[in-house]
Amino acid sequence: MKLRNILKPIKILGMMSVMLASQSCEDLLVEKVVSGIGNDYMNTPKGFEDAVKSAYSSLRNYYGTQPGLTITEYGTDIYATGADGSFKGFHFYDTQLQGGVGSASGDLLAALWDELYRGVNTCNAIIERAPKVTLSEAVLKQRVAEAKFLRAHYYYLLHQQFGGVDLRLTETLVPTKDTKRATDAEMFNAIIKDLTEAIPNLEAKSQSTDYGRATKPAAETLLAKVYLVKAYSAQKAADDFTKAAQLCSGVINNYTFKLLDDFAQVHDENNQVNSEVVFAVQYTSDPLTNLTNNTGAVNGGNNLHLLFGMQYDVQPGMKRDVFYGRPFKRLRPTSYFLNTVFADRTNDSRYKKTFRDTWLSNNPGTNLNASFDDSKSKLTFAAGDTAIFIPGYEMSKADRAKKKYQVLVPSAYNEALFPTLMKFFDTKRPDLTYEAGSRDFFVFRLADVYLMLAEAQLQSGNISEATKAINAVRYRAGWPGKKDAMLITEAQMNFELIIEERARELAGEQMRWLDLKRWGLLVDRVKKYNPQAAPNVADKHYLRPIPQTQIDRSTKGAFAQNPGY
Repeated sequence: MKLRNILKPIKILGMMSVMLASQSCEDLLVEKVVSGIGNDYMNTPKGFEDAVKSAYSSLRNYYGTQPGLTITEYGTDIYATGADGSFKGFHFYDTQLQGGVGSASGDLLAALWDELYRGVNTCNAIIERAPKVTLSEAVLKQRVAEAKFLRAHYYYLLHQQFGGVDLRLTETLVPTKDTKRATDAEMFNAIIKDLTEAIPNLEAKSQSTDYGRATKPAAETLLAKVYLVKAYSAQKAADDFTKAAQLCSGVINNYTFKLLDDFAQVHDENNQVNSEVVFAVQYTSDPLTNLTNNTGAVNGGNNLHLLFGMQYDVQPGMKRDVFYGRPFKRLRPTSYFLNTVFADRTNDSRYKKTFRDTWLSNNPGTNLNASFDDSKSKLTFAAGDTAIFIPGYEMSKADRAKKKYQVLVPSAYNEALFPTLMKFFDTKRPDLTYEAGSRDFFVFRLADVYLMLAEAQLQSGNISEATKAINAVRYRAGWPGKKDAMLITEAQMNFELIIEERARELAGEQMRWLDLKRWGLLVDRVKKYNPQAAPNVADKHYLRPIPQTQIDRSTKGAFAQNPGY
C-alpha cells in the first residue's frame, strides 16, 4: 500500500500529539482539544505506526504548496513576480518582508514555522516512545530511523530559512516559554547525527516496499545536501565536499535509480513513480486529505499547477479549462533565465520541454479582436486551431502578420503574459476551478544527485569526475541526434556551469533560493539578474525574520530576532 493512502486516517493523531508544543499555537497557554484519541494510543502498536505515518504529513505544508514555493523560488535570479498574488515582499525584499503578526509574509512564515515544529515534535515522540512499544526490533529500528530522517529534514529546512532555531530533541508535552536559539554548529551536529544514525536502519533500496517511506538513499541524499551547505559555511570542515561526493556516488551507484531517457518523462503526471525519484511527498485526489495544509496553501493539495501559468484564458479563441489550468500568474521567468540559462535551444531540449509555447483554441469564434499581437486586428479560430504561440525569440511584425494566430514575442512579455512552466500541470483535477492538485512532489531526484556530485567534485578539485557527473545530466537533456553536442570537456567545467545547469534542470522545484543561499550568491545574483529585487536585497536576506509569534511565546529577550528585522 502506498503511504499516500494511509496518511489521512491518522492526521488527527498527528495534530493531537503536538498541539501543546511551545511552537504549535499562537497563544501558548491555550490548550485546544482536537481529538478524542487518548495520548497513550501512541504507545500501542497501531498508534505508534499511525504516528510514524503522521510524521510525514508536515512535509505536505512545505513541498508542493504556495508557501513553500514562496520561500524557495521567489526573489531569485530566475523568477520574478507575475501579475497577481500575495507575499510579494519575498520577491522585492522590501518592508513587506517582516515577521510581524498580521502581515502576509509574517503570517506565512509563522504558519510554516509552526507546521515544521509539529513535525519535529511528532518525530520526538516517536523516538522517545519506541522502547515502550511492542513491535519487532527490526520494525522499531526502521520506524525510529524514519523519524530521525524526518526530524533532520524539518530542522534542515528551519535552519536554512531562519538560522539557529530552538533545537528540541525531546517530546514537548506541556506549554513552555523556555526556548533558546541554537548555534549553527549545534544545528549541523544534530542534523548530521540524526541522518548518520538513520541511514543503517532504513530500507537499502531505491523505493520502499511501502512506497513513500524514507529509504537509505533518501537519507544519504539529504545528508549530502547538508554537507554541501556546511562546506560553504563558517562551520566548514576540510572533508565536507568529499563526504558529499561519496554520498552522492553511493546513491547513483548502489541502487537501481536511472535517469529517464527523456527529460519530459520526468514530470509526466502519468509517470510519477519512476526510476529517477529518490524521495517524493505524496498527494492524493481525496479532498479530505487535501484540505490538511495549514500554512495558507491554496486550498490544500499540490497546488503548484496554479502558480506558473500566464493569462491565456482571456485571449481570443481561449477560455479556461482543466488541461491548460487555472492561471494564478504568481511567477514569471526573468530575462536572464530565458535568454542566458536557456540560450542553447538547438542542442538542449529543456527549454521546449520546460515551458508551454502553444495553446490550441478551446473557444472557437470568428472576427475576434486580437489582444497582445499588434500585427493583426481580427482572428478566426476553429476548435483545435493554434490560438497562441510563443516562439521564444523576436519576430518582425510582418512575419507575425502571416500567422493566423497571436504570436507572443519577448518584447511583449509582461507580468500577465510569459512562457509558462509546465512541470506541475495537473489535468486530473475534477473541474477547471479546482485548486487542490493530486500530483506527487519530487523532493529528491537523481538528476539533482548528479549535479550535487558534480559540484562536490569540482569544489574538491576533481575536475574529471565533476565533468562526468554533469555530462550525465546534459547528455540526457539533448535532442535526438544532438546529445553528443551537449557534452562538455574538462576545460569547460567551471562553477558558473553548475549554477546555470541547476537552473536549467531544476527550475521551479523549490531549490533555487536554497542554492543561492548555500553558495553565498543570493545578493550578487539578484542584483545582477532580478531588476525588481535589486534595489532592496541585502545581506540580511540570507535569513528570514523569526516569526513574532515565536518571540512572543518565549521568555522575554530569550529568542532574538534575526539582524536587520
